[in-house]
Amino acid sequence: MDFSHVRTWIFDLDNTLYPPEAQLFAQIETRMTQWMMRLLGVPAPEADRLRAEYWRLHGTTLAGLMAEHAIDPVAYLADVHDIDMTHLDPAPDLAAAIAALPGRRIVHTNGDRAYARRVLAARGLDAPDLFEGVYGIEETGFHPKPSPEAFARVLNATGIDPTVAAFFEDDPRNLLVPHELGMRTVLVGQGRDGPDALAGDPGPHVHHRTDDLTAFLRRIA
Repeated sequence: MDFSHVRTWIFDLDNTLYPPEAQLFAQIETRMTQWMMRLLGVPAPEADRLRAEYWRLHGTTLAGLMAEHAIDPVAYLADVHDIDMTHLDPAPDLAAAIAALPGRRIVHTNGDRAYARRVLAARGLDAPDLFEGVYGIEETGFHPKPSPEAFARVLNATGIDPTVAAFFEDDPRNLLVPHELGMRTVLVGQGRDGPDALAGDPGPHVHHRTDDLTAFLRRIA
C-alpha cells in the first residue's frame, strides 16, 4: 500500500467514479444496441451480440463500429450518452478523498468529454481544482483503452511521468499498459473483462483491488 512516490492520480470514469449500482452503463448499452439495430438493420439479439463482440475484439463497441462500418463517432457518442443521470448521487466524501491526494489528478475515460463532465457534475466531482483535466475518447484520437496509443496520447498531452503515477480502473484489461509503463494499478469494484464477467484472478498487472474507492483513497493519502 505504499503510494508515497505517486504524484499523478489517473481515474477511469464509468463504474469507477460512481458505483455500478447506478446502472448508467446499462442505459448506454441499451442505446448502443438500438443504434446498431438502426445502422445494420438487424434485430435486437444480433445487435446486442455484435455490441459485445466489437467491445471484446476492439476495446470498445465504438472502435469496432469505426473499424467495421466507418461510422461517425461524434454522432454515435451524442446518441448513446443521452441518458438519465438522476440515479447518480453526489459523493462529497469521495470528492474530499480525491482532493486530499498530493499532486496532479486527471480523468481518462473511453467516453466523450461532454458525457464525462455531466457525470462528474452529478457526482459533485466538478470543482475546478479537483481534476486538472478530463481526457475522453476525442482527446485520444478515438483510440480506446486498452490500446497503448490511448495512454500515449494522454501522457504526451500532459507530460505525466508514468513511474510516479497511479491508475484506477474497473476493467483489468485497461490496467495492463499502465502496469507496463510503471504505474501503480488499482482495480475498482468486481471488475469486468470488457463485456464479460471477470473470471478468477485479474493477473499480476493489477497491484491492488478495492470495492470502496473512498476508503482506499483515505488510507493512502
